[in-house]
Parts: sequence; C-alpha cells; structure tokens
Amino acid sequence: MKFPSLVDKRFCKTPVTVTLYQEGNDEDGEPQEALVFEGVCNYQDSAKTVLTADKRLIQLSAQAYFIGDIAPGPAVISGGEVTAFGVTRHIAQGMKARNPDGTVNYTRLDLK
Repeated sequence: MKFPSLVDKRFCKTPVTVTLYQEGNDEDGEPQEALVFEGVCNYQDSAKTVLTADKRLIQLSAQAYFIGDIAPGPAVISGGEVTAFGVTRHIAQGMKARNPDGTVNYTRLDLK
C-alpha cells in the first residue's frame, strides 16, 4: 500500500544544506560529520520568546520539512546544522515521521 506524502512537493522550494553529525567527537574535539544533504524543503521561520528564571531570552527559530528520509543511515537525528537563506542554524530536534508500515513519510528538523 502506498501512503500519501504529508509534505507536499509543491511547497518544498527553499534550497538548504543539512550537515548531520555523528555521536561523539573526533580527536580534535570537533563533531564528526555523518552526512551532508543538499536539497529543497518547506522552511518555516518562527520566533518564540520565553523569559526564564535567569531573565534570559530563548528564541526558537525555524522548522524544515523534507519529503521522505534525508538520512537513511542513522535511526535518529540528534545534531547538526542547516543553512538556509545564508544563515546557519543548529538542529535542536530531529523527527522522522513514520507510516504504519515503518517507512519514513517525512523528516522534520526543529532549528534554533
């Protein structure tokens, strides 16, 4: 059975570069690149300002939606960077939304 894509291809127009990191660091203490993906996505900017107990402001910046699985190797996406519109943002959370048969319908990256 073919499941419908929940991210419509017509709305994926923003060119991005995604760099995903492996768990752990190399001998220099730098993160190890696991995958570099260049393609298009549905990119949504958003800003949420929260006042913490330390009077610091935290802003969540954007979400990027991709059709299918952009990283078929790792089971989860735990860290990396996304460059869109000339701005590089860090991945706060990655999610692979799965169909009932276990295939990945879309990938969502929450960016800060």
